[in-house]
Amino acid sequence: MTNPNFDLWVYLAASPLLWLTLTIGTFLAAQWVAKRSGYHPVVNPVLITIVVVVLVLRLTGTTYDTYFDGAQFIHFILGPATVALAVPLYRSRQLVKAKALPILASLAIGAPFAMLSATGIAILLGAAPAIVLALVPKSVTAGIAVGIAGQIGGEPALTAVLVIATGILGAVIVTPLMNALKIKDYAARGFAAGLTSHGIGTARAFQVNSVAGTFAGLAMALNGLATAFLAPLIFGFFS
Repeated sequence: MTNPNFDLWVYLAASPLLWLTLTIGTFLAAQWVAKRSGYHPVVNPVLITIVVVVLVLRLTGTTYDTYFDGAQFIHFILGPATVALAVPLYRSRQLVKAKALPILASLAIGAPFAMLSATGIAILLGAAPAIVLALVPKSVTAGIAVGIAGQIGGEPALTAVLVIATGILGAVIVTPLMNALKIKDYAARGFAAGLTSHGIGTARAFQVNSVAGTFAGLAMALNGLATAFLAPLIFGFFS
């Protein structure tokens, strides 16, 4: 006699909508928890969702391919969601124009530093070239970072993990760090978050302030372009 609970699970697991529902439902629950905490930096909805989904996949023995068959719609909407960041940017266009010079200066310093800081430490610690190259685009949004890693000879799968880790770490520490440094300009705070922590940092910036979120989205886009251009020039000799 079969276990009815097991039969129910087999039926649900065969439906792609299960994993889409699980992911969205978990994220909404994590958002509720974050709101109840006053959006405390440590209570990061992305981190909570990742931990819960990974635990469920592990406990049920579900492969990533099976999960992705259901959750790929989320992957699809990442593109439109990123493009939608142009809306608040357009609304703040006058402020962006006024800060054009600081924006370009920050990008010129921040983009190379985001690549060279982690890779320099990895080289000093004796990391293998493949790991060093995987670290290069860690501060770029995942879709661009994976392409850059493949172009310069890094491991795209490892880069994807490092990108997510960088984004979560940046989202957690950006607010306490900016407060400790007494940086009150939300444009500067947001630009720093978006440049170093891409989309996850941008989401955190929007939680704090709309101006911060706008400049974080701008930084994410500009850093993606800058890194895609600079990475092959600086690290091409590794491959």
